[in-house]
Amino acid sequence: MKKLKVQDLIAVGVYTAIYFLTISICLLVLRFVVPGFHNLFIPAVSALFSGVIYRLVLQRVPRMGAITIMGSVVALFFLMTGHFPLAIVPGILCSFLADVIQYKTHLPKKVRTVTSYIVFSYGLMGPLLPLWFMKNAYVASLKARGKDQVYIQTVFEHVSTQIFLASMVAVLVGAILGYYLGSYLYTKHFQHNRR
Repeated sequence: MKKLKVQDLIAVGVYTAIYFLTISICLLVLRFVVPGFHNLFIPAVSALFSGVIYRLVLQRVPRMGAITIMGSVVALFFLMTGHFPLAIVPGILCSFLADVIQYKTHLPKKVRTVTSYIVFSYGLMGPLLPLWFMKNAYVASLKARGKDQVYIQTVFEHVSTQIFLASMVAVLVGAILGYYLGSYLYTKHFQHNRR
């Protein structure tokens, strides 16, 4: 694999900004459609609508490292905006694993890309996982940021094992559907512009 060049990094930056904008729009819509559950299902809905961005990155910047950079930058933004510190880990780890699957494995092309996108999509679970697995530390971090008990109760109102399993399955379904939706949009609107 060739190394990333300056123009590749610029392109990844542009696609990362579009990816982040997509996440933000999905969050805004979910906030009105399913209030109280919007944060819990943002990874799945984002995966559904970000497939075309992923396809564009793979086609326009076919280099090991591009996926890792995109996912890591979003994870760093979560950290900078006050999310639980360990929320960054799944974002970076899943992005790197997606990169490895895409460029270092010998799976059939479609299987490889679908799998890498599924793994990449689970990176957005980073801010949510501490709700289930590090509750006390998460509560402590919220209190340290000046959040009151009412706010904390609201955050954990819908957190349960069933919702966790539903969120994980939803990401899988969203990523698979997102891949095919993204492939359709890419073929219809972008393929003729390939470099």
